[in-house]
Amino acid sequence: MAFFDRFGVAVALLVVSATQTLPAQDSASLTAQEALHTTRMDVVHDKPYVTAMVNGRGPFRFVVDTGTGGQALVTPELADALGLQAVGQAHLNDPSGLGGKSAPMVLIESLNVAGVEFRGVRAVRHAVNGEDGVCDGLLGFTLFRDYLLTLDYPNRRMTLGTGALTSDGERSVLPFRMPDGVPIVPLQIGKLRIDALVDSGGDGLSLPEGLASRLKFAVDPVAFAAGQSFSTRFQIKAAKLAGDVRLGAYAFEEPFVEIHAAFPLADFGACPMQNFALTFDQKNLLVRFEASRKRMRLTATPTAIRLANAPDLKPREPGLVPVG
Repeated sequence: MAFFDRFGVAVALLVVSATQTLPAQDSASLTAQEALHTTRMDVVHDKPYVTAMVNGRGPFRFVVDTGTGGQALVTPELADALGLQAVGQAHLNDPSGLGGKSAPMVLIESLNVAGVEFRGVRAVRHAVNGEDGVCDGLLGFTLFRDYLLTLDYPNRRMTLGTGALTSDGERSVLPFRMPDGVPIVPLQIGKLRIDALVDSGGDGLSLPEGLASRLKFAVDPVAFAAGQSFSTRFQIKAAKLAGDVRLGAYAFEEPFVEIHAAFPLADFGACPMQNFALTFDQKNLLVRFEASRKRMRLTATPTAIRLANAPDLKPREPGLVPVG
């Protein structure tokens, strides 16, 4: 599990391993009365937020983060206010595999989202850095493993449903794999087919530094900003590709991209996700992308950004591993 704290903007890229004092469960048990449940989804700086009831209290504001490999995260303030029971420890690290830290896990007896009750949810107790306004925690990808999860950005709705997706030859329905509990899909850049994390807690379209030497740019990479995760710190570069990035039948024309050395995968973050209604089927490892147009543009990530030469607003966390 890791948070990528970029200039005060948190991007959750979570890899979780946990030691628990209660019996392990494959997933939270579910109580639902209908086949389709929907709720309002607020989008702030491209990140999706929903409200949820925790142990019958609330509502509380959570960011829905498909880049989080655990079930949930709650802030220490919420955990203390609700008296959530500690049930073990989680090891938090980012996809670089370097460094890492431990954090307590707590038990949520009942978590109600969009009219669906999830019981026996194990949540990491940790601060959520840099989210806009009040944010009481994260809802991770694996929480929704028994439902079709739809994040409909154009209509600002999150839906939980039943049923299954079917393949369509990778036009709008793509296969994904989910090591560490997060969805990874194929992207096409020219003749290169690469893996990308679909990350609603992320920012723009980011590429690993090792891939940059194999690409052509309309605007060459330049130093852009500094970033850090739970365990690493690194420089971020920015560039504009000379060609398109294809996602199934959809294409981003010469998109703005970020390049960094810390993580081995591309990250398809919240900014490019704004164009779509996405439906994830974790049982069949399929995701459907629906958009009103086939060709799109992707400019600089419209989030609160502190440039690389700006003064530090808070001391650097000791023990971070420098990468790149």
